[in-house]
Amino acid sequence: MAQTTTPCPRCGGQMIADVQQIFDVGADPLDKERLLRGASNIAVCPSCGYQSQIAMPIVYHDPEKELLLTYFPADMNMPMPEQQKILGPLITKVVNSLPPEKKKGYLFQPRTMLTYDTLIETILGADGITKEMLNEQKYKGELIRRLIQTSPDSLVEVIHQEESHIDQSFFLMLNNTLDAAIQMRDKQAFDTLQHLQEVLFAETEYGRELKKRADSTQKAITDLQNLGENLNRDTLLDLVLTSPDEAYLQTLAGLARNGMDYEFFTKLSSRINAAEGEEKQKFTEIRTELLDLTQRIDKAL
Repeated sequence: MAQTTTPCPRCGGQMIADVQQIFDVGADPLDKERLLRGASNIAVCPSCGYQSQIAMPIVYHDPEKELLLTYFPADMNMPMPEQQKILGPLITKVVNSLPPEKKKGYLFQPRTMLTYDTLIETILGADGITKEMLNEQKYKGELIRRLIQTSPDSLVEVIHQEESHIDQSFFLMLNNTLDAAIQMRDKQAFDTLQHLQEVLFAETEYGRELKKRADSTQKAITDLQNLGENLNRDTLLDLVLTSPDEAYLQTLAGLARNGMDYEFFTKLSSRINAAEGEEKQKFTEIRTELLDLTQRIDKAL
């Protein structure tokens, strides 16, 4: 991978960056993730530690989606003929790397992306992620920043006003922000975000459900740990049959899959046959759900 240098806007030193211009998902599936996360072409100043993404001409290729996209940063102020001189060899390199049977028509009609945002939107659009979805995610990111800056007296009111946007993806985004604060060792930001999360757990319907699932997951982990050397098929079966909810059962299946073998399910069937009424129905439903969980775990593995 080539390297380039650029002046540091903070201290004036020279920042160094590993340059990647071809993102070929067919050659390296991780190229797509690196591009979407903005984890490529990052310049780092060795003097002051400042980091920023540098604008680079890009060729993106996804053979499965039949995408060949080009992007040339407008702020490089380069005329079209000069742009083609840079992008042309990159496109040729992508095409020449493919065997003859995979050289399809789309390769000879690369699509020009006028902005970096359009490039990202086109890649995500091929995955079924619409511009509306991206706008919703952008709104949620702005909402997190707004909630952080909201005074404690108004926080609950704002949360209730925006509750329709506070869902699974919102909490995932909030959790990623918490992780970033941990990595940056920003205790003040972490404490603020953690407090916001606790308020969201208490004040939103999705938050209360999420907290309940988290508590059930932790309880399942604790119950398994407490068994220690007494963990066997019978004690595991007791935990399964007293599962308070789906999250608890899912955690047991994920952590103790090896113990849920043929003999385990034979014991479970015996308990079902010995039960009556509502208990029999409950045990039967647990067996059905557990079979589905173990099959999905096995398929994933």
